[in-house]
Amino acid sequence: MRTAAIVPVKAFEEAKQRLAPAIQQGHRRALVQAMLADSLVALRRTKAIDDIFVVTVDRTAGRIASGDGATVIDDTGHSHSEAAELGIAHAIESGATRVLLAPGDCPLADPLQLEALLERPSSEPSAVIIPDRHGTGTNGLLLTPPNALTPAFGEGSRQRHIDLAIAQGATPEVVEVPSLGLDIDTPDDLQELIDRLGATRGGAAYTRGFLNQLLRTQAG
Repeated sequence: MRTAAIVPVKAFEEAKQRLAPAIQQGHRRALVQAMLADSLVALRRTKAIDDIFVVTVDRTAGRIASGDGATVIDDTGHSHSEAAELGIAHAIESGATRVLLAPGDCPLADPLQLEALLERPSSEPSAVIIPDRHGTGTNGLLLTPPNALTPAFGEGSRQRHIDLAIAQGATPEVVEVPSLGLDIDTPDDLQELIDRLGATRGGAAYTRGFLNQLLRTQAG
């Protein structure tokens, strides 16, 4: 089975505006870059992933992705879901038989947990839904075949993806992947990330380094 990971990435200037109360724009951009770099490292180190596609309009994101060995696709849509669909189309053209729609803002992503996800037996067609830490959103989709369902990200998307899978003839399954549960959208998310990084060693090298530098700057 050939597996492609698809990572839709917003323009860095537009990303993470809900973090504004905690981080100024320039630092938000740097944080998004660091999180994307860590997310791509985790995907690259996941042995079961054969190809990585990054769908973006952002040139810096494209340089980060191509530097990490990913294929960059110019985003022609206006939403996360449209970018995901574009990535799926390219993955199918490349010969992928399943796709992992992965986040670019989960810097704690663990290759071992991703391997375990990809090794799970599943029927076809199937849609594995990876929820966020609140249990209502979707931080990832594993689709076999790649067009098993039409992605519809956004608020309340966990249940929406379950309903879409059933309506489109795929078997839905909700599987928690702890390292993908925390995506960074709000100041509370950011504080949770800082706390988790402070309680562990190793991992998320780019994000950890940026946040350490930021916290030193703020302390000074």
